[in-house]
Amino acid sequence: MSEPTRRTLLTTSVASAVTLGSVSFAHAADTPGDPPGGDRTETVGGTLPPGSPDYVYLPVEVPRGVREIHVAYGYDRPAVPAGTQGNALDIGIFDQRGTELGGEGFRGWSGGARKEFFLRTDEATPGYVPGPLKSGTWFVVLAPYTVAPQGLTYSVTITLRFGASAPAVRPVYPPERAKGRGRAWYRGDSHLHTVYSDGRRTPAEVAALARAAGLDFLTTTEHNTHAGHGAWAELAGDDLLILLGEEITTRNGHVLALGTAPGTFVDWRYRARENRFGHFARAIRRAGGLVVPAHPHATCIGCNWKFGFGDADAVEVWNGPYTPDDEVSLAGWDAALAKGRWTPAMGNSDAHRDPDRVGTPQTVVLADELSREAILAGLRAGRSYVAESSAVSLDFSVADGRGRTAGIGERLRVPADRAVTARLAVTGAPAGATVRFVTDQGVLHTAPVPEAAGQRVEWATTAAYASYVRAEVRHPATLPPLPGALVAFTNPVFLEATR
Repeated sequence: MSEPTRRTLLTTSVASAVTLGSVSFAHAADTPGDPPGGDRTETVGGTLPPGSPDYVYLPVEVPRGVREIHVAYGYDRPAVPAGTQGNALDIGIFDQRGTELGGEGFRGWSGGARKEFFLRTDEATPGYVPGPLKSGTWFVVLAPYTVAPQGLTYSVTITLRFGASAPAVRPVYPPERAKGRGRAWYRGDSHLHTVYSDGRRTPAEVAALARAAGLDFLTTTEHNTHAGHGAWAELAGDDLLILLGEEITTRNGHVLALGTAPGTFVDWRYRARENRFGHFARAIRRAGGLVVPAHPHATCIGCNWKFGFGDADAVEVWNGPYTPDDEVSLAGWDAALAKGRWTPAMGNSDAHRDPDRVGTPQTVVLADELSREAILAGLRAGRSYVAESSAVSLDFSVADGRGRTAGIGERLRVPADRAVTARLAVTGAPAGATVRFVTDQGVLHTAPVPEAAGQRVEWATTAAYASYVRAEVRHPATLPPLPGALVAFTNPVFLEATR
């Protein structure tokens, strides 16, 4: 094992990064003509101390004639005291176009989900992008997620396999429209992982589970890679619209690039202190997608959202089975509503593997058709509610008694003192569930879910008294006075007082 000793700070804008001495394949032919056969392997290693940079780049000099690059790595996991983080090391690769932030050199990422990967012209390990293996300096990127007090000792083995390359394969992407039901409420789950990042299910398995959960659309959102976009085309159909995206997994929170154009890659190598996120939020929108901070109050390392919500198009208030951090996210979202800052809410499963349930929860959006454009427009406008399963449906509106009605995500303009009536019909709620009407003052009306089908819960207020009304359906409380877990909740109807 050879150990690189030269370390120089990168001059790019990539956050907190170090580059190591390069790995060269001195015995590999780099001359015109037929490429040599056989393999060439080099192993390097070192130790990263606590407080290491976020990204460590290992340059690899790739000669001509390479048909496959194979990388394997490992690192030690020493025992650490209780309450102390141990070692965790992520990995990815950039090609000869370099590591510039937001540049074109990205060729794949598997984080900590894999210990080896390969790239060829026609194929690559899931999470990595197949394509030409051009000569030049490539970069294996190591990302020390956490480092034990003893340091993190690692080794990386790079194998170059020489010979003629197979023809490149052009990716095929899912269609942007499905048959649908015209203007209707469509159910979707827009935070899903497969074997293309750290999930354990194949795209085919996820698509089957989405259909079984009664979904009309899904969005694939792998961590820090777009490499799986071409794996979904055959899984879409008249009954299932498949949108493409990415979960940008930074050290200061995760954000979904939801519904971006096929092949869109969004960089993740920055922290909140660097003021870079706005640039990438704009890039997501230029690619036709929505910017959706994910699980903003999650407790895992690096998961808590710290970039603010000024660039967000929506926010994932409910992530997976309902937990206390979702309750905190809901409270924070509602507090912003009370201040007049509205970011539409949504909910997704973030399903990775069994027993994670696809479609728990799911966002139900009113859209003109079942298409990428229409679904994203409905989510952006907040014409949506979130439910724990397809068994639960809500019908929520506010009426002024004079023929004017506003639905979820809409505004009702009325004189400040004119009475308006909020109405909610619920189907599929579990036994003992409770309805709550929430305004900028808090919960102002509660009632049991009516037992008879078609009955509504009603409550009267005015625009002077409530700037918005939204509805929640809750499971029975298990630790009163704390409320029970959500069954469903809506985006608000806004009451706009006129003179």
